[in-house]
Amino acid sequence: MKKVKYYYNTNTLRYEKLIVPLRVILLRVLGFLATAIVTGMIIVAFAFRFLDSPKEKILRVQYERSQQDFEMLGQKIIGVEQRLRELEKRDNDVYRTIFEANPVPDSARAKQIEMEEEIKMVSSMDENQLALSLSSTLTNIVNRMGFQEKSYAEIGEMIKDKEKLLASTPAIQPVNNKDMNRIASGFGYRIDPVYKTVKFHAGLDFAAPQGTPIYATADGRVTTSGNAGNGFGNHVVLRHGFGYETLYGHMVRVKSRVGQTVKRGEVIGWVGSTGKSTGPHLHYEVHKNGKQIDPIYFFYNDLSPEQYQQILKIAASGNQSFD
Repeated sequence: MKKVKYYYNTNTLRYEKLIVPLRVILLRVLGFLATAIVTGMIIVAFAFRFLDSPKEKILRVQYERSQQDFEMLGQKIIGVEQRLRELEKRDNDVYRTIFEANPVPDSARAKQIEMEEEIKMVSSMDENQLALSLSSTLTNIVNRMGFQEKSYAEIGEMIKDKEKLLASTPAIQPVNNKDMNRIASGFGYRIDPVYKTVKFHAGLDFAAPQGTPIYATADGRVTTSGNAGNGFGNHVVLRHGFGYETLYGHMVRVKSRVGQTVKRGEVIGWVGSTGKSTGPHLHYEVHKNGKQIDPIYFFYNDLSPEQYQQILKIAASGNQSFD
């Protein structure tokens, strides 16, 4: 039941029913609505300021995970940079030094990159800066890795060439000389056994019984085989590559043929005394780029250091040659 309100009218001295004008009612309603709206806005603002919506909670979790991912990625980039720098240093200071190759400049590996400054820059970035820089940094790293792969491919070719060079370099004695007593005459000026004058002897003479096997001292191809009337009698010349040639003279019989490919240690003939010779022996020469050099420096594969010192003394004696 609706309550009826009365008020005491002093003019009529009577209680009369209280009637609220429509204007007052409207003002009260509007005031209430305004108060409610303001209060609601305050509550909503407070809620948005201090409370997260479900969607905001999801976004916040994703953002925190992204921050962690960026931090981890930044650390990985720093680690990759440091490892790549070590590889580049090892490439220049070790591998290319071994093969006497020029180092690869940093400018060739990655243009406009200073590695130390880049690592410091990445370390000092916040997450947003790091996110913007990742693409450029990774591109630079990929470029440097590409150059590094190319450098290692070049080193691989150098290794192959080095193997060929080692196989093509005279490195053993041409006859069996375990007792170190077969070198009869060394490289240099010696007394000619026929003319009895001092002449230059361009190789080593190995005294050995006729028929003693003669071995190729390095891999090569036969360019001369037989008697050419030049005083060496039956002889063989091997071209090894890289400027090396070896000559084996005064053979009793030649085994190898012109154009044949031989390996180090393969028998190419037998000791004899053909040509300008005073007794069974092998005359052995080593040539590098057309120049005759002392063969004594090319016996490092089959001699110990003590044996090598002994053979040096024997070869240095100024005795008479065999040819």
